Amino acid sequence: MQDSRESQAHDARLRPTARMLSRLGIHRFSAVELLVVLILWLISGPFVMQLQRGDVIEAVLMTVLMLSAVRVVGGRRRMLIVGCVLAAPAVIGKWGNHVRPDLVPPQIFAISALVFIGFVVVQLLRFIFRAPRVNTEVLCVGICGYLFIGIFWASAYVLVGQLVPGSFAFSGDSSSDHQMIGVEAVYFSFVTLCTVGYGDIVPTSYVSRALAIFEATAGTFYVTVLIARLVALHATEIRREDANG
Repeated sequence: MQDSRESQAHDARLRPTARMLSRLGIHRFSAVELLVVLILWLISGPFVMQLQRGDVIEAVLMTVLMLSAVRVVGGRRRMLIVGCVLAAPAVIGKWGNHVRPDLVPPQIFAISALVFIGFVVVQLLRFIFRAPRVNTEVLCVGICGYLFIGIFWASAYVLVGQLVPGSFAFSGDSSSDHQMIGVEAVYFSFVTLCTVGYGDIVPTSYVSRALAIFEATAGTFYVTVLIARLVALHATEIRREDANG
C-alpha cells in the first residue's frame, strides 16, 4: 500500500513536467535523443571528412541532426510547421550544393542553417526558462542549447569566410585563398565559445573579430545564466517539498 502511494506521488510530480513539455513542444525523452545525435555528429565529423565519400556522409549526418531538432521543438503543430519550413531550405541547400554546386551557392545553406539553428536555440531556451523543475529533460536541453550555439557560430564563420575572403588566418598556411570549411569552423567556434583561444586560427577582419567577441561573451553568459536558472529551480523544488511535507 505504501509503495502504491509513493508511485502515485511520483506520477503526480511528473505530470506538471509532462504538461509543460507538451505546451512548449518538447517531447519527453526526445531531448536525450537529440543530445546523443549532437554528440555523435561532433565526434564523427573530423573522421568522416577524411573518408573518400566523407562529404556525402557529412550531409547525411547534418540532415539527421536537423530532422532530430525539428522533432524536438515540433511537439505542437504550429512549431512543427515552422521548424519544417525553416529546416527545408537548409537541407535542400546542403544537398543542392553537393549535387549541383554550380547552381546552388554554399551561402544558401549557411544562411538557412543560421536561421534554423537560431530558431532551435530560442525554443530550447524558452523551455529551460519555463520548466517547473530540474530533471533529465531540462539538463539535456541545456546542454543541447550550448552545443547548438557553437554550431550556430560555426555556420556564421563559414558564411563570413565565403563572403569576405581572408577573414581568417591559419597558422602554418600563408595562402590567402584558404577558406574556412565546416570542420575548421566547428573547431574554431567551440574553442572560442569555451574561451580557450589556441591561436592556430585567428580572425583578421572586423566582421570575424566581432563574431568571435560575441560568441565568447554569449558562451560565458549562457553558462552563468543556465547555472543560475538550474539552481533557482532546484531551490524552489526543495522549498515546495518542505512545504508539502
